[in-house]
Amino acid sequence: MTTLVTGSTGFVGSHVARQLAAAGHTVRVLVRHSSNLQALEGLAVERVEGDLRDMLSLDRAMKGVRRVFHVAADYRLWTRNPGEIYESNVEGTRRILEVAAQAGVDRVVYTSTVATVAVPGHGDDLPNEETHATLDQMVGHYKRSKFLAELEAIKAAGAGIPVVIVNPTAPVGPGDWKPTPTGRIIVDFLNGRMPAYVDTGLNLVPVEDVAAGHLLAAEKGRVGERYILGGLNLTLKQILERLAAITGRPAPRLRLPHAVALAAGYADEWFSRLTGREPQIPVEGVKMSRHRMFVASSKAERELGYRAGSIEAALERAVRWYEERGYVDGRAGAKPVTRAAAA
Repeated sequence: MTTLVTGSTGFVGSHVARQLAAAGHTVRVLVRHSSNLQALEGLAVERVEGDLRDMLSLDRAMKGVRRVFHVAADYRLWTRNPGEIYESNVEGTRRILEVAAQAGVDRVVYTSTVATVAVPGHGDDLPNEETHATLDQMVGHYKRSKFLAELEAIKAAGAGIPVVIVNPTAPVGPGDWKPTPTGRIIVDFLNGRMPAYVDTGLNLVPVEDVAAGHLLAAEKGRVGERYILGGLNLTLKQILERLAAITGRPAPRLRLPHAVALAAGYADEWFSRLTGREPQIPVEGVKMSRHRMFVASSKAERELGYRAGSIEAALERAVRWYEERGYVDGRAGAKPVTRAAAA
């Protein structure tokens, strides 16, 4: 049985592809001509060149496929052309579901995001899969695009396509090469570029467990259902304190008011538009940080047998990975800063 994975060159997608291959699946990956393939190094998979915007390439990739993991997404909090995000995340999802339906696949696992669930207004109760958000509650183009894409997946399931939806929280661990916004927190901390923090929170989860949750969803998930693949709810201050314990570097003590962070974000984006570089402080990211993205993932535990491992161990794996690949101070082979590595 051939299994197709989109987004295999990304953080979560590469781990999904590796776990599928390790489980004995015949894995086919959809890659663009311009894709950075470092995440696939050493992995025995069939590569098919294509693009979510090209139906003919999707038809080629889908031939003989019985199961699809649609992990690909345009995960940017800033872009000069927001239409690109909607084209990839919404229209790309609609196309892959259409082609999968025509091919008669047995199962599609669609990778959504916790952002479609973790919205304000629940009092003391944590949001979960039964939380029904609205488009107006989505901050920024990335979240709005993923909300609309999830609606496409729900609609497809209602039309008889065997789609299961997973909603990962904020994965951490090795292989976040871009890095993602969560990985950027780790890299900035390691390089001493985080003198202050804002009062926000995330649900962190080991990336390996998110990938395992995808495989469980394919086997045990109910069609049309959403499953949060989460781990531990932590404030940003608590995350930085854990990184300090791992590395021996001091955690920032200064809490930055959101108004100050937002002003800095607007200034940074104005400068970015002049220079063409990506902003270091995306305004969308600052706006998102006004709300703690805390959730409950008991449904996945109950129905899929999903379990999340140690966040501290996942953070340490991420730190070591970044050190070994020169993300710290920009030097390949830089001296490790983890206490365990130094010992």
